[in-house]
This record gives sequence, C-alpha cells and structure tokens, in this order.
Amino acid sequence: MIDVVLPCLNEAAALPAVLSGLPPGYRAIVADNGSTDGSAQVALGYGAQVVTVPQRGFGAAAHAGLLAATADVVCFADADGSFDLRQLPLVADPVAAGEADLVLGRRRPSSPGAWPAHARMANALLAWRLRTSLRLPIHDLGPMRAARRQALLSLGLRDRRFGYPLEMIVNAARAGWRVTETDVRYAPRAAGTRSKVTGTVVGTARAVRDMSKVLAR
Repeated sequence: MIDVVLPCLNEAAALPAVLSGLPPGYRAIVADNGSTDGSAQVALGYGAQVVTVPQRGFGAAAHAGLLAATADVVCFADADGSFDLRQLPLVADPVAAGEADLVLGRRRPSSPGAWPAHARMANALLAWRLRTSLRLPIHDLGPMRAARRQALLSLGLRDRRFGYPLEMIVNAARAGWRVTETDVRYAPRAAGTRSKVTGTVVGTARAVRDMSKVLAR
C-alpha cells in the first residue's frame, strides 16, 4: 500500500474525480485545512482518510498528512483535479524500487490555460536556482512527488506555509538524496474552482515569498 497525501482547502467540486482516479494499491489521506464547502464529507464518502488540520497553511496540511500516513512510500499531490492520480506510479515506482529517494513530477500542461504564465515563470526561476545552487537536475518543483515516509520525517521540515515543498527538496539535496523528476500530465483545475497559488498573481507572489525564505535559510 502507498499513501497519497492530498492537502485540501475547499476542493469539494474536484474531489470526486480526484479520488476516483486513485490506482489500486494507493490510499488517499485528505488533509483538510479548514474547508467550508463540505470537502471533508465528500472525501469520506469516497473512502479517503480525512485528517483535520486546524493550523492554516499548505505546509501544515501536507505535514499533518505525512504524520498520519503509515505506508513506507508516501506520495503528495494537489487535490484540485489538475493531476491525474493514475500517473502516481510514475513517481512512486522508482522510490519503491530503490532507484531514487525523491521523485518529482515535472508538469507537462495538457492545454495552454492549465498553467498560467506568471506561475510557470516563478516556478522556472526557483527551479533554476535549485539547479545552480544545489546541482539538482530538476526543472519543476513538482507538486506530485514521492519519497519514503521515515526518510521524509528525518529531514526535519519546519515550514508550514507554501515553502514546504521547496524545503523538502532543499533538505533532501543537502542530505545527499537522489532527487529525480519524471514527466506527468497537468490539466486545468476542476470547473468552478481556483488555485490558492497559481490562480492569481498575488497568490503566486505569496508562494514565491515563502519559498524565498526557505532558500535564504
């Protein structure tokens, strides 16, 4: 069994399709970060484990899901419908086989509107900084990713905001992990929803600010 942590804030419209796409042998942990649209109830209805996370912040939700996981290999993915969870084996299999320690899904947009230009440019800049400063062969911060649970806990991740995914990569690189990436499809969010990060320039700027603090540490 492989656990899949899905940080969630008001994703009731997206969760049915997201959770229906889980491959056999994968178990969903929806880390609910204060949703007011019934996301938790929807997730329970589709058989997911729901973890209530009172502390607001993407990192708080992601880490609570990690703590709740019990599988050896843990995946992370957005709960907004932008990822096809049937592709989770692309990131999980190399970890399970011992071929990599952290695998990131490099987003390949399925349509021009799937990944707004401002968000793509911010991501490219941060990835470039990781390639130049830490010699990592990556081009995307990869919201869909996989690693071993105990190894992730050993990284001592502290950020509880949008810097959490970047801190995971930075700490993994400094610990000598084998970090790789693989292509995954990236689609527009579920209809009627908007990303807290990529949906607006302000959201993207907030995420870049949090991530820049991680790089400055």
